[in-house]
Amino acid sequence: MKLLGKHTDKNGAGYVNLRPEDDEDMWHLYNIIQEGDRVRAQAVRRVQNVSSTGSVESHRIKLNLTLEVTRLVWSPATSAGESATATVDPSTSSSGPVSTAALQISGRVVVENQHVKMGAFHTLDLEVNRDVRIEKGENGWDSVSLSRVEESCVPGRGAEVGAVVCGEGTAIFCLLSQHMTVVLQRLDVPIPRKLAANSSVHEKGLTKFYSTLYASFLRHIPYAAPSLRAIVIASPGWVRDSVFDYIMAEASRTSNKALLGARNKFVRVHVTSPHVHSLVEVLKSPEIVSQLKETKFAREGLMLDKFFKMLGSDEMRAWYGPDHVALAADRGAIGTLLISDELFRANDANLRKKYVNLVEDVRSKGAEVLIFSSMHESGQQLNQLTGIAAILTFPLDIEVVEAEEREAKEEEERLKAEAEQG
Repeated sequence: MKLLGKHTDKNGAGYVNLRPEDDEDMWHLYNIIQEGDRVRAQAVRRVQNVSSTGSVESHRIKLNLTLEVTRLVWSPATSAGESATATVDPSTSSSGPVSTAALQISGRVVVENQHVKMGAFHTLDLEVNRDVRIEKGENGWDSVSLSRVEESCVPGRGAEVGAVVCGEGTAIFCLLSQHMTVVLQRLDVPIPRKLAANSSVHEKGLTKFYSTLYASFLRHIPYAAPSLRAIVIASPGWVRDSVFDYIMAEASRTSNKALLGARNKFVRVHVTSPHVHSLVEVLKSPEIVSQLKETKFAREGLMLDKFFKMLGSDEMRAWYGPDHVALAADRGAIGTLLISDELFRANDANLRKKYVNLVEDVRSKGAEVLIFSSMHESGQQLNQLTGIAAILTFPLDIEVVEAEEREAKEEEERLKAEAEQG
């Protein structure tokens, strides 16, 4: 993301001009823009001109429109060939181009021009490499949205992990960046069972699978990119070793020096199932933790795993749910706050402010705050657990704390009633 201009005052009002450069930037915009914001971007509109003779001429023009946002629709990138059950022929295999993520905003036009009237409803399709201006009113640019802008504009970002999750005849190709897991292609190549009578057919099926996988690997995994820290091949059983050996053998046979030079990036990891959700297992595996310990999403995966283990063995230090986490924060007991970015997309401004204040309060007390992306498997797991959880620095009994809260509230009401009577 390129930051083209920015001005915010001490009350949190102002504007930011941005230019998204990839799908992850579009995801950032989706998390920055809120209902009620004013967004200015380029649009294409059909205009009709009526001549003096009565003939009508219609043509499309480009113009800049400013909308007050009433609705946002996010559509993640997908592969045209993505199919969980597609049978792939290696001679014709192609996943097709990967479509870019789409962000569509709707609302009323708040700045009139010669082609669009004030108050008219319109829809803007925000696109990569097209400038967008986001204006927020008082308290709109809070600490979470400003930090999101700052983070999105850090240069040199890109996919940090390429992953191939394999099974017997299946493979899923993914790229993981700080905020997104993108599924690029799914392969399903039937492999006949290995029987004495048809061993050659089985071998042909394996060869077909490996050659198809290799071709897709070259097309989807940017193995030579400097930003790519690791290439994970994960599977149950020993499929991962066979896949790795085939990739290296083909790289040697075809003299692919770039791929051979990336050999030290490869990490083979055992997972329990050949599905995308197994990436959570990958990110907390010892084989890859050492290589990715500095990345945001690896840290999130480790802490979420720690939370779930603590939930089963030390539950007084593992709290979740908005109300319970807020109680723990009031007592200064939070060591690590786990919160989903989905909570900050609340349509209710007061609800968003509640979560922003919670984050700021926890940070001010020296605790760690991890904002999980809903586009990663770990973020989706956290969303299933209310979207917010905390690892406490010391144990607290929820029932005792809630009882203390009720007593304090009752005492406050009693004192208030006495004051009114006196």
